[in-house]
Amino acid sequence: MTSLPISRRSLLACSAGLLLAGCATTPQPRTAPTGLVEVQILGLNDFHGNLETPAAPVDIARGDGSKLTTRAGGAAALAATLQRLRAGHPSVTVAAGDLIGASPLTSAYFLDEPSIRALSMAGLEVASVGNHEFDKGAAELTRMQRGGCDKHTSRVPCRLEPFAGAGFTYLAANVVTERGTTLFPATTVKQVGPVRVGFIGMTLKETQTLVTPAGVAGLRFTDEAATANALVPTLRAQGADVIVLLFHQGGRVPDVYREHGCNGLSGDLLPILDKLDPSISIVVSGHTHQAYACQLQAGGAQRLVTSAGKNGYLVTDIRLTYDPSAKRLLKATAENVPVVGEAADPAITALVNRYAAAARPAAERPVGKLAGPALKDAEDGESPAAALIADAQLAATRPAGRGGAQLSFINASGVRTDLKPRADGTITYGDIFALQPFGNNLVVKTLTGAQLKALLEQQFKVEGGKIRVGSLLVPSAGFAFAYDLARPDGQRITAATLNGRPIDPAARYRVTVNNFLASGGDGFSVLAQGTDAFDAGLDLDALEAWLATNPPLPKVGRVRTAATAG
Repeated sequence: MTSLPISRRSLLACSAGLLLAGCATTPQPRTAPTGLVEVQILGLNDFHGNLETPAAPVDIARGDGSKLTTRAGGAAALAATLQRLRAGHPSVTVAAGDLIGASPLTSAYFLDEPSIRALSMAGLEVASVGNHEFDKGAAELTRMQRGGCDKHTSRVPCRLEPFAGAGFTYLAANVVTERGTTLFPATTVKQVGPVRVGFIGMTLKETQTLVTPAGVAGLRFTDEAATANALVPTLRAQGADVIVLLFHQGGRVPDVYREHGCNGLSGDLLPILDKLDPSISIVVSGHTHQAYACQLQAGGAQRLVTSAGKNGYLVTDIRLTYDPSAKRLLKATAENVPVVGEAADPAITALVNRYAAAARPAAERPVGKLAGPALKDAEDGESPAAALIADAQLAATRPAGRGGAQLSFINASGVRTDLKPRADGTITYGDIFALQPFGNNLVVKTLTGAQLKALLEQQFKVEGGKIRVGSLLVPSAGFAFAYDLARPDGQRITAATLNGRPIDPAARYRVTVNNFLASGGDGFSVLAQGTDAFDAGLDLDALEAWLATNPPLPKVGRVRTAATAG
């Protein structure tokens, strides 16, 4: 029972923004041709615990070429959108990872328990794990699935009420334990009307480098395409008529958020698509926080590839036309529907309000002042926000009794938002929590100058035959470095200085980083080799103490490229 490749006509329709019910409109219920059936899959990804509607507006490229600029998202509006889209359809709701982790205070302060509950109430049935599901370790993630109040972190679980666990099933096909079994089921089959839809769920294999290594100790993250392909016969044997991959890996489009199409799609997802079994007809993707929906010719098959951006801004409405008598998928189309203008789900509204009220005293507590906004870089480069964090880390660990640090680094990808003070300059705890939501500890380690140079060289990676900065380390004041991507591997750092003096390969330096980096996260294995480790407490405590001094806004320029280093 193999499905036919999706027609080229569907590819053209998707590229033009045409779905089953027309262009630039939400697909409407319709009667399929005699003998054919239509079923629906609603897709989410990268919700990141955004229970409340994010304050910043987003730009969404519409199918008619216009742009919608609006606030979008929020768990209650998301649930209402899902309910509206399901009306009149056999339907299943799925997700492609990072539903929790890197979350706003209303969710993260309560270990993301309210987000798991809200998504369960919204009708989510199946989700792949993503890298952020592992932010607090595999044991805490298992609690998210099963429920209970066992304590696996520094935060208190079940602070507001008992936690029943997820009402949906996490899939983790390529997350293998020391026993040789997967952490969660690899697959599931859902009966959607008369169609049996088989789901494979997995995260990107690099997950072990994107989270604290201690949190995934004992786990292996296997090759994505090989793992998915090996599961196709299993799903076929279980009677799956259509196979869908829920995959926490994605691509990028110039518009960032698109209702239709994949114009200019690039990124790590594409070479994996080329390796997938042709029977995997649909890929619901994530991780890159981009939104797209189209069919691609990849790996000898037409595949429908979708992503709904991030934070619940959009929902992907996927429609499948299936011929039960011939056991064939005839057509698959998709549209990303903005989560706006909905009458919010009352039960989820009450849930969110309850947790927001409980978090409010902590969120509104003033922690200091800042003369102006410290903005992050949209491409995770050097920024005032990153420099501010690095300076706070150094200030907290410079005293001899606090680690004796000489310099500090923050991974730019760990800076999650801008830091914008109130009109009078006040910064609140909620502001800094949004900036650094991971609850990492600071660790001071000794590195030789040679190791420090080797660490800086680990910032670069090869992607598609091109060299780029993979994860940038932003230093504290007094340290600067320059790089040249045109130089060979291991020789791209052209200068590194501390207080104006070149780094001495034989000297020893005390370096502060968060515990994620200290244990080799983001591929910075050199940091795991550091010696004389000193635990200096929570990163947020350091930032709060620094802001209490009303520090000046830091200037960028500590990181220079070959073009600017002269």
